[in-house]
Amino acid sequence: MISLRRIIINILITGATGFVGKHLIERIKKNTQFNLTVVTRRDIFIDNVNCKTISNICSSTDWDGVIDNIDVIVHTAARVHVMNDTSSNPLHEFREVNTRGTLKLAKDAALKGVKRFVFISSIKVGGESSQLGNPLTEDSNYIPSDPYGLSKYEAEQQLLELAKHSEMEVVIIRPTLIYGPDVKANFETMMNWVSKPIPLPFGAINNKRSLVSIDNLISLIEVCLTHPKAKGEIFYVNDGNDISTSDLLRKLYKSFSNGAPLIPMPMSLINLLFKLIGKSDYSARLLGSLQVDISKAKTLLNWTPPYSVDDSIDKTVKHFIQTKKQSNERN
Repeated sequence: MISLRRIIINILITGATGFVGKHLIERIKKNTQFNLTVVTRRDIFIDNVNCKTISNICSSTDWDGVIDNIDVIVHTAARVHVMNDTSSNPLHEFREVNTRGTLKLAKDAALKGVKRFVFISSIKVGGESSQLGNPLTEDSNYIPSDPYGLSKYEAEQQLLELAKHSEMEVVIIRPTLIYGPDVKANFETMMNWVSKPIPLPFGAINNKRSLVSIDNLISLIEVCLTHPKAKGEIFYVNDGNDISTSDLLRKLYKSFSNGAPLIPMPMSLINLLFKLIGKSDYSARLLGSLQVDISKAKTLLNWTPPYSVDDSIDKTVKHFIQTKKQSNERN
């Protein structure tokens, strides 16, 4: 068990240049209780941070000299979900990084006396969708079928097994869709849509989605660094306020001060249109529900999301607008 006394705790974060990693570093390095080391694939400089370079995280990575004297590892690095993956064997590639690479780090960490290993997993381990009003919980028996989700699931299982046979504590966090300043992928696509004065046909989508702002995710990670009751547990994390795709778009419109209308096209017609253009997977994400229950984190850790959805979206949009403006000025 990690003491909660005011002592200096040596933290190591992998994936320092990733979306979660870079935001987590900015928060952690401001905390005088922590001495921070980060791992990246290329040489970088970060003020007041000890930077280490590991070219590739896999089953044969040499962690010697990197994890010495570390108390807690937060493992954010991963081979992320790839749309239209062209690899000849995607499952092997995902397993090599996300499963075997994670276990190699964790086993080496246990041998080095690391006290806690915080693994940033994925909502995909719990499911691709949920029934409206029936959120996913941490004790579901779902086994993912896609390579990315399966590799994360297998890493979770093996980490928990490792913890049974070592002194190192394991904590697993499964984020929902993460957004915040500099977000990419689907959330950035939606902001690009809404930033233009063009009506969108998504005004009648009656689903529910759990989202998590990067600030709320980091808040939970910070708690899990030292909280004694986090030991051996899996936690879902979201903003505490599930919203429909239509409501999300309305909040984005408001943040952009965009007066374009949101047209209430029937969901069945939207689904048909996406199917006709070969985007059925995207339709499922846009129209389907995917909710998670964060009661466990609230009850066990006495944690609640400190940042509201509205404030988090405003912050994300503000950064998006500033970035676009700077890019236009450079060009």
